Amino acid sequence: MTKKESVNIGWLGDMAFETEINGHKLIIDAGSEAGGKDQGPRPKPLMLLALGGCTAMDVVAILKKMRVGFDSLNVVVEGDLTEEHPKHFNRMHVIYEFSGKDLPVDKLKKAIDLSSEKYCGVSEVYRKAMELTSEIRILEA
Repeated sequence: MTKKESVNIGWLGDMAFETEINGHKLIIDAGSEAGGKDQGPRPKPLMLLALGGCTAMDVVAILKKMRVGFDSLNVVVEGDLTEEHPKHFNRMHVIYEFSGKDLPVDKLKKAIDLSSEKYCGVSEVYRKAMELTSEIRILEA
């Protein structure tokens, strides 16, 4: 049987909407140039967050199973928006920034590939709609 998830988004006035996800309230809004009051993020950047959060959690879990330690992980997701309406992302690039001592790059890459190709449901959906690329950066510890 298919598992169904849903969100309920209520209008707060002007361009602001509020929802509750997993017990956490979130407000989305537009900037003043679009009739909003900038009370929260815009919807499209949340798409970047969804991809970054999904793959980051996967990578951490996979590296723990591999017994690969690292000091920090920062994930940057960049998206290219089209010029024409409806404006949408046609490419996203994920940058995995690791810091730590003697990090095994082959295992980092394997964890990222497993996330991208097997575990991250957001990657799976986005890959059907746009180009997804990634890179690994090792930062000085």
